[in-house]
Amino acid sequence: MSDATEHKDAPRDPLQKIAQELTSLQATKNGLTTAEATQRLKEVGPNALDTRQESKWRKLLAYFWGPLPFLIEAAAVISALRHDWPDFIVVTGLLLYNAAVGFWQDNKAANALAALKKGLAPHARVLRDGAWATIAAADLVPGDVVSIAAGQIVPADVLLIEGDYLSCDQAALTGESLPVSKKIGDSAFSGSIAKQGAMTGVVTATGGKTFFGRTAHLVGAAGAPSHSQKAVTEVGDFLLVLAFLLALVLVGAQGYREVVAPHDWSWDRMGGIAQYVLVLLIASIPVALPAVMSVTMAIGAYALSLQKAIVSRLSAIEELAGVDVLCSDKTGTLTMNRLTVQAPIPFGAFGKDDVLVCAARATQKSSEDAIDLAVMKALTTPAALEGEKQTAFTPFDPVNKRTISTVLGADGRTTHYAKGAPQAISALAQPDAATLKHYQDEVAALAAKGERALGVATSADGHSWSLVGLISLMDPPRPDAKETIARARALGLNVKMVTGDDVAIGDQIAAQLGMGDHLLVASNVFPPGAKPGDLSRSVVEAVERADGFGRVFPEHKYNIVKCLQSAGHIVAMTGDGVNDAPALKQADCGIAVSGATDAARSAAALILTAPGLSTIINAIGVSRQIFQRIESYIYYRIAMTLDIMAVVVASIVGFQFQPLTAIMIVGLALLDDIPIMTIAYDNVPPAPRPVRWNMRRIFIFSSLMGLLAIAETFGLLLVGMHWLLDARFQDMIALDPNQLQTVIFLQLAVGGHLLLFSVRTKKPIYAPAYPSLRLFGAVVATQVVAVLICLFGIGVEAIPAAAIVGVWIYCLAWLVVIDALKLLYWSAVERADRAVAAI
Repeated sequence: MSDATEHKDAPRDPLQKIAQELTSLQATKNGLTTAEATQRLKEVGPNALDTRQESKWRKLLAYFWGPLPFLIEAAAVISALRHDWPDFIVVTGLLLYNAAVGFWQDNKAANALAALKKGLAPHARVLRDGAWATIAAADLVPGDVVSIAAGQIVPADVLLIEGDYLSCDQAALTGESLPVSKKIGDSAFSGSIAKQGAMTGVVTATGGKTFFGRTAHLVGAAGAPSHSQKAVTEVGDFLLVLAFLLALVLVGAQGYREVVAPHDWSWDRMGGIAQYVLVLLIASIPVALPAVMSVTMAIGAYALSLQKAIVSRLSAIEELAGVDVLCSDKTGTLTMNRLTVQAPIPFGAFGKDDVLVCAARATQKSSEDAIDLAVMKALTTPAALEGEKQTAFTPFDPVNKRTISTVLGADGRTTHYAKGAPQAISALAQPDAATLKHYQDEVAALAAKGERALGVATSADGHSWSLVGLISLMDPPRPDAKETIARARALGLNVKMVTGDDVAIGDQIAAQLGMGDHLLVASNVFPPGAKPGDLSRSVVEAVERADGFGRVFPEHKYNIVKCLQSAGHIVAMTGDGVNDAPALKQADCGIAVSGATDAARSAAALILTAPGLSTIINAIGVSRQIFQRIESYIYYRIAMTLDIMAVVVASIVGFQFQPLTAIMIVGLALLDDIPIMTIAYDNVPPAPRPVRWNMRRIFIFSSLMGLLAIAETFGLLLVGMHWLLDARFQDMIALDPNQLQTVIFLQLAVGGHLLLFSVRTKKPIYAPAYPSLRLFGAVVATQVVAVLICLFGIGVEAIPAAAIVGVWIYCLAWLVVIDALKLLYWSAVERADRAVAAI
């Protein structure tokens, strides 16, 4: 049995251990009476997991609660109070759309705790009132005596008190790749599956107090906040604070001019000022930001589905783009979760084929045991067994640790064969000293490589045995695992192995995959009962340095993820079993691999439907593209908000000229943000390294682009005001103040989308990757609409075609300046990053 599943501080004598446990439980080997069981059930509760779920209505309402939803709702209320129904419809529609997309996506996955509950045994065979009966497993209580036989799910945590042998598959609980042999005095865990044998046990824990239940509790407590939601909130806060500051300046200046100075206070004057300020605030609120993010990530989720990766939580897409540490479960993830026979090691006059044939003869063909299946599959000469009949068979038991069969050969001779633990077979064969030393050296060499050794012997009379050889067994790596690890590292990911198996086995697999050999025993890193928040800095640093961990419990995996997150890492965790569920949910991006249990899939944010890990690499590339699309939109949105607000306030305060009407501000919001949804399809190359939200850099670059956009718009405004005063220019193109407003409106519409084309890439605007046809087509269509609005005066004062051409030439000239300064900025940032990395 693996060290990962032994109870600590247990008495060495199993009978003493059983006596102590029965005393502690106030129980006997004869079980409980119905009255006792009923009373205990009232005290401890049912043997079931607490699967209370949050109301779906509460989940839906949560999408309308928070800083950014509040801002959008405020914009809708303001629009309604002003009877501005077109604006109200647009703002409300964006809010409802964002909530609907998020609610639908987050409810695609089944509840993790409900999936865990499915893994529990529905019924149990229990000794009550001195008689055996079948009852619902939920009615079991500590002290009950239960019977467990092959094929059954263990209904609760039990201490085995009677019987010869029980083999349990607990890979989904502990991550061990091999079934575990149990004997009297051992514990069997709720949710594990009995593969062979039958034993009786006393229930020691039920419900949430079982090993299974503690895992479920960790799943319920796990979960990390979304980095994208934090980023959206910070952007909203930044724009709101800026809007209020500029609004105060505007209200103060206009209030003084129109109310205080002329001593002509009236509700009408104040209402006019308030109405314009409210429109300005609506324009400053990034109402389309959540919708753009939802649309972009929903389209990304579809793209990932084509890569055989199903997204169960939209935020996982953005989180995956920033992952810099990948914690990978070993069994079934890096390996095949299928035992295979390595090269047999023959002894004496026997050959390699003899070792496999003799091992197969010591096996029941109908056996479903993982070792037996591996032996039969590895047999290269199955014809050697034809015509033979197995006349007797002694199954494996944890005392003798071997199987023995008696075979009647095709020639009529009877021969005996044995296979089992190396020490059990050597004790049976009793070889000479030299042979025994050679045999033990081979076993030690296999153990050092993390391989499990199986001894094989034969006898003509059943008394005098001869060593045939050794068989090494191993769960081999997946064929694509090594390449996947290499590709992950090339993308800037630090890959760590996390396994319930022994460190020696992990070391061997890690060496084959090129993952490093610095694996630690998890219990040596995390003290018993340790909580992530209480761990010292030295423990966190040890977790960061380690290449992986062996002998891992679910709470260890959970703590590993929490430690890495506390050190500032964005963590992805792959897994397939119940034991992985808490860490999968706690990780920034939990990834359930193909064939994972329901519990693992429900706790994960990304579910792979194809075998192998290469899908993860493809998903990372797609997620980084999605991240960059969202980042480009945020650059553009902040810069344009700064442009519109600063120009409006500066013009009114400095020149007493209103550059935009209220309808123009609303029109710009529609022209800018509705077609920008197509940025979800933009062509962007995936970043070579993990990307994450650097809000300081985002605000600095957006503000720089915003200042350039302000200079562009304000410059045109100054030119236009000078034009109005100079008769020579009026003779060329006649403009009045209302037409100048239209000119500014067109410049903001044209300059905004040209700015988007610049900020969407850190390269020159003329360099690939070029905008997608959908994005380019949407922008062109928007600009055609803007030109028609200005040419025919739809809601604005019409301006001549020459003025429209002049605005386009002006904006294109400024695009060259903005793009050049953008390149200088990113060049400086790259030099600074290299200098920091060199330190």
